[in-house]
Parts: sequence; C-alpha cells; structure tokens
Amino acid sequence: MKKAIVKKGSRNPPGRRLHKRAVKKQAGKPGPHPSLDKQPPNTRQRIEATIRRIPKGKVSTYGAIASAAGFPGMARQVAQVLHRGFELPWQRVLGAGGEIKLRGDSAIEQRFRLESEGVRFRGKKVDMKQCEFKFPRSRASKKIK
Repeated sequence: MKKAIVKKGSRNPPGRRLHKRAVKKQAGKPGPHPSLDKQPPNTRQRIEATIRRIPKGKVSTYGAIASAAGFPGMARQVAQVLHRGFELPWQRVLGAGGEIKLRGDSAIEQRFRLESEGVRFRGKKVDMKQCEFKFPRSRASKKIK
C-alpha cells in the first residue's frame, strides 16, 4: 500500500493522497536563492568583480552594478551576492538615489564606514553627485541598447 503524502498546511485531510503533479512540484522546489542557483557560476564572479572595482571614497547602486556586470535589471542578485560574499566592499553599495537600504546596526556601521572613507552625506542619503562611481561603458553594454 502506498503512503499518503500530505502537504503541510494544506486543506487535504490526513489519509488523502495528493495528485502526482503536486508531489512533483514539491520535490523540485529550489533552495533559498533560486535566481542565483539557476544561473551560470560566472554570474556571481562577474558581480563580485564589478563590486571590487568601486574605489575607496566612491559608491554605486545595486542597479548600476548589475548593469556594469552585464546583467541589467538584476539588482536583487547583487544584494544576494553581497549577502553571500566575503571580503567585498559592501559598504560602497547603496540603493537608488544613495539611500542606505540596510536597517539597524548594519545601517549605522555602513554610514560610519562610508564617512571614514570620505563619502559625503546630504541628510540620510549619500551625495551622489560627488561620490557616485560611474562605471566605464563596455562594448557589450553598448550592443544591448
């Protein structure tokens, strides 16, 4: 006799079997960061290399880093790489408009590190006119547009 597979938190009463498609769906669920797991391994490496190009005293945004790495529109993947990466200058990466996206003690530490590098703030945001690092346009990014 086959054992019944019951989906946790579902409306299926105990003893009622799930449809075969539902079982297959559950078995193939991706890990915590599916967008990076599905991409080639050089995606992470290219994003890390782009982050390392930001010089001391300058900042960039998640979206600008994604575009410079050759992945326009993939700002969330930049955040995932920063979350997983080690020895990256994470403090130099900001949200759009120069806003610190981290919360709590991490936001305080990021601001402190940026100020110690000479980055200027205008209120809660970084003065992007003075401190934004503009990545040089590559041939690949020119072809995309």
